[in-house]
Amino acid sequence: MSYEEMLDRRSEILKRNIGTMILKENQQGLSGQENHLYQNMIKELHQTENELNTKRNES
Repeated sequence: MSYEEMLDRRSEILKRNIGTMILKENQQGLSGQENHLYQNMIKELHQTENELNTKRNES
């Protein structure tokens, strides 16, 4: 698995997990710890997407 494929897979997993957290937030709200985790996942997704775009532009 190449680095680009790994970033792509990581992005997919983060998007799925963020979607789950959004559903939970809409249904019952998030605890403080869950909200912190949610915010960190969003930051991680942005970083991963940025790395992926940089890698694709290099090719």
